[in-house]
Amino acid sequence: MITHSLSTKALLDQQHQDALALFVTKDNLATDELKRVEQDFFPGLQEFMRKQKFTGAAGSSISVQIHKDGQPVQLFILGLGARPATVEQYRRACGQLIRVAERVQCTKVAVLLPQVTDVNADVQTIAKETSLITRMAAYYFDYYIAEKKQLDFDLTYVLPAADEKEFEIGFAEGAIIGDSVNEARFWVDAPAEFLNPLELASYAHKIAKKYNLAITEFKEADIVRMGMGGLAAVSKGSDRDCHLVILEYRAPVKDAPTVAFVGKGITFDSGGLSIKPAQHMETMKEDMSGAAAVLAAIDALAQLKPNVNVLAVMPLSENLPSGKATKPGDIIRFYNGVTAEVRNTDAEGRLILADALAYTVKHYKPDAIIDVATLTGACSYALGPFFTGMMSQHKELSDRVQKSADRTGDRVWPLPFDDDYKVAVKSKVADICNIGSSKYRAGAITAGFFLQHFVNDTPWVHLDIAGTAYDVPDISYYRDGATGTAIRLLIDVARSW
Repeated sequence: MITHSLSTKALLDQQHQDALALFVTKDNLATDELKRVEQDFFPGLQEFMRKQKFTGAAGSSISVQIHKDGQPVQLFILGLGARPATVEQYRRACGQLIRVAERVQCTKVAVLLPQVTDVNADVQTIAKETSLITRMAAYYFDYYIAEKKQLDFDLTYVLPAADEKEFEIGFAEGAIIGDSVNEARFWVDAPAEFLNPLELASYAHKIAKKYNLAITEFKEADIVRMGMGGLAAVSKGSDRDCHLVILEYRAPVKDAPTVAFVGKGITFDSGGLSIKPAQHMETMKEDMSGAAAVLAAIDALAQLKPNVNVLAVMPLSENLPSGKATKPGDIIRFYNGVTAEVRNTDAEGRLILADALAYTVKHYKPDAIIDVATLTGACSYALGPFFTGMMSQHKELSDRVQKSADRTGDRVWPLPFDDDYKVAVKSKVADICNIGSSKYRAGAITAGFFLQHFVNDTPWVHLDIAGTAYDVPDISYYRDGATGTAIRLLIDVARSW
């Protein structure tokens, strides 16, 4: 848990704190506050920093104990890099603040926020990112641990009185977004026995009720009756029913455009009869990260109220082997009538997304679709853990997504999405095949072309988050486990439409 308050008193005038924290750039290691610390509390501070080889580089930090009013207090100095720092450098410094505080077990921290001249952002953006990122950095999945590891932080932010109103606006926005990201991280981190299709659907109902959102839910009997052969086929091996859940946020203005967010929701993926090796199955509770992302995004947007209608569409299923499971070689028919040969039951995400996309296009006719899915190991190998793969043939929409990615830190990288790859998913016995021909390799791209058969002419971007959804290293505001990737991006796309 983390609580926040604001103060216009000077940093060194804060009372009853375990620690004081401030940010410095490489260009200015002798700020007025550090000069006062050196003069009143720690003679030789600058020399100490030199001996510790602290340069203010991005991602660096130093912690030292001083005595203030007769009490020991930790001083955290956090490096931003060259001035002005990027917003992402500031995000990582905020994450580092929480990490340093955890390391020395300080929970009450006064934080002097950087000037706008130190970070390439306005006051409202600094406030939003501070609120959002400290929440993300403090998240810890300890639901099943008797002795809780997560600390309860009490952070006091020190800022000029003139900035207080702008800060409060940005801070409130960051709190909404940060809490939504962490909500999704909890769903992803939760074991599959706890977070199954029915349970995730129930979370959707709670959010719909809380914010008066329209919700539509189809259960397995409905899905079979409607001819959603992909979602039904993936679910055949599980004793749990599949679901298709759609939430609708309606903008407060008339004739607003509609953007649909479609998220893959495989709450556990064993690979089906094309079963995965054990070591590749251990974390497959995270295969519903796309559904978690779109659900968390609409949760936040219902509070932030953008002037665009938003759909959150979630096909939910488990992919398990059994005597009833879909077999390699089976042919299935999707909601829009397209047929597919299933050569590998571990390429199941595209099967459930296909029906969700086809239904969304037919019944809602959105102005744009963005799907989010932990779809291919190929994308993870191509881009590693730091960039989501983006595929699209609609430049205006992909440019929007790219700008939102650049603003929010949910980074994307465009993969070539040229028609030369389209032939890879042709089948000799059906319209398409769920595995691309090995001649064309590029598994992430060919999976995208499989999905293209279900969006018609609707502007569409496909985001493959297989590498970015879970266990991303070396970023201070993440931990091992779920990252909540794409949520900040989706929220920004809607708000900036």
